[in-house]
Amino acid sequence: MDNSGKEKEAMQLMAEADKKVKSSDSSDVEDACEMYARAANMFKMAKNWSAAGSAFCQAARLHMQMQNKLDSATSFVDAGNAYKKADPQEAINCLNAAIDIYTDMGRFTIAAKHHMTIAEIYESELVDIEKAIAHYEQAADYYKGEESNSSANKCLLKVGSYSAQLEQYPKAIEIYEQVATSTMDNPLLKYNAKEYFWKAALCHFIVDELNAKLAIEKYEGMFPAFSDSRECKLLKKLLEAHEEQNSEAFTEAVKEFDSISRLDQWQTTMLLRIKKTIQGDAGDLK
Repeated sequence: MDNSGKEKEAMQLMAEADKKVKSSDSSDVEDACEMYARAANMFKMAKNWSAAGSAFCQAARLHMQMQNKLDSATSFVDAGNAYKKADPQEAINCLNAAIDIYTDMGRFTIAAKHHMTIAEIYESELVDIEKAIAHYEQAADYYKGEESNSSANKCLLKVGSYSAQLEQYPKAIEIYEQVATSTMDNPLLKYNAKEYFWKAALCHFIVDELNAKLAIEKYEGMFPAFSDSRECKLLKKLLEAHEEQNSEAFTEAVKEFDSISRLDQWQTTMLLRIKKTIQGDAGDLK
């Protein structure tokens, strides 16, 4: 059956379901639920994502009416996933409806997972970083409450990265220090701690050179392995160049580091912001 045939069949199912909804017989309403879900899957096969989302929503509302909370939440998630491909804002509305049900039932881990999905939609589709941050924070909160610390940290690192981009440095520093401290005692994760201390130090450096110096000393005391890292050595060279207001030395040190360990977009942005605080700097790393 081709897509238009699938769509036609889905429309017929929707019409039949609409009729059954009006019935006072509860078994008819249950049938209608099933029909909406079947229609939704046919719309999905025909790649009519909005119609699929709408049909899943109908099923979700009926499940709620019949007090089938879990089925209702699942249908709202299915609706959200379908809408993601056509109408990001509507996807968020459906996922929020599912989250309300899950939190009401005390299912915080699954609520956190859907907060992450919403955050990702704000990141990539709607490009609203403030809202993405809010949902990552909420997800982290729920994960922490359920003792899922590595999932919480994953969300917090997103918040840290975006906060720094938005020049909310104290918030970014607090997050990076918190995550570094929680990972440095874990034998499997402690290698990552140096990366978080490095990022915290970069944020400190943008705000104030002396702050950065004190922070680096503190991190070396807390986590001796940080002293031997290439990141720590680079920070010390950059502090020296900055004290001397020497743009060339600053760029040279960054280039040398980058030739061995590639700097990502975020690190490059932060380093450029630090370099701009050198008098008479052209604002590039060339």
